[in-house]
Amino acid sequence: MGQTPLQGIKVIEMGTLIAGPFAGRLMAEFGAEVIKIESPQGGDPLRQWRKLHNGTSLWWYVQARNKKSVTINLKKEAGQEIIRQLVKDADIVIENFRPGVMEGWNLGWEQLSAINPGLIMVRISGYGQTGPYRDRPGFGAIGESMGGLRHLTGRPDEAPVRVGVSIGDSIAAMHGVMGALMALHQRNTGDGKGQIVDVALYESVFNLMESLLPEYDMFGLIRNRSGASLPGITPSNTYPCRDKKYVVIGANADSIFKRMMLAIGRGDLANDPELAHNNGRVKRTRELDDIITAWTMQHDLEEILTVLDKAEVPAGKIYDIADIVNDPHYQVREMIRQFQLPDECPLKLPGIVPKLSRTPGEIRWVGPRLGEHTAEVLSSLGYDEVAQAALKVQEVI
Repeated sequence: MGQTPLQGIKVIEMGTLIAGPFAGRLMAEFGAEVIKIESPQGGDPLRQWRKLHNGTSLWWYVQARNKKSVTINLKKEAGQEIIRQLVKDADIVIENFRPGVMEGWNLGWEQLSAINPGLIMVRISGYGQTGPYRDRPGFGAIGESMGGLRHLTGRPDEAPVRVGVSIGDSIAAMHGVMGALMALHQRNTGDGKGQIVDVALYESVFNLMESLLPEYDMFGLIRNRSGASLPGITPSNTYPCRDKKYVVIGANADSIFKRMMLAIGRGDLANDPELAHNNGRVKRTRELDDIITAWTMQHDLEEILTVLDKAEVPAGKIYDIADIVNDPHYQVREMIRQFQLPDECPLKLPGIVPKLSRTPGEIRWVGPRLGEHTAEVLSSLGYDEVAQAALKVQEVI
């Protein structure tokens, strides 16, 4: 491979599970040297989450790919000293502990930025580094709830439901990466100084809430759950098919709506002046959804997709993972990649997003064994074999 966008950038990842490590993964995929600090006692708990192969989570092989695993006991002074040595020439530190934990280890912003004034510190937490809730333990589920997402998710007559993945953590991770790259650009083109990137899970979720706040402020509207439909935009919903499958249809642009109505034999609706624009269609949402449902229920999914594709109406089936793996578009876009685990067992892993035309990301290796790179990294800091052996005896590494 040629040059990668973050080549030469050194990242120290101090965190576990999802939000911090996902941010580190994204940087590692685009060429940053990401040194993941793990506890010598078992490492990141994600190593044991969900489905395991020979004792290691399959999720781990995705989340930790391209990273170097270094075991350090951060509760010991000698371990904290290793971090201070690592930080001297690092560009970014990522951490997702509760606020105050890093300071308790003498590794807070004041200490680390004094060692390296150009350091950027990405701090991901439930509620941020300030405010009355800062000391509460924060989890993705709580961030999704406080950020407004859970209240909108599900059917109006049922309890709120969750998205099937830890989306709050991943959204926070992406904001962390954006903030880090902005701070990196400012440092490199400005005064050379780093800064803190303070990411709160609930704020990252709230940032995606579209017009929720101004609509409440001006109209007192508290938007509620709307099942599979997209509120205030019609028609945009999920509809049942004759063969017990479902089709997602987004015919909410004016010209697309007209084409859809003609395609399903409803020229009267296509030419109804009241339905020519979205605000008119929203007033008749139930009527239009019932009409579309009556049509979809008369046809199998594939037939519906053929008709709507010909009419250039955005529509699609709801993919499960088997659909994804077998889809030719996923294959051509290199989103399903084949790898080998250390025991030579083959394993498919997701490809890299986004795709850069000149300097694309790459997958150099899958998630490493616990402590696989400890000796290599400590040697680069000047710890010889004798010093490393002493640290092992002291249970620092």
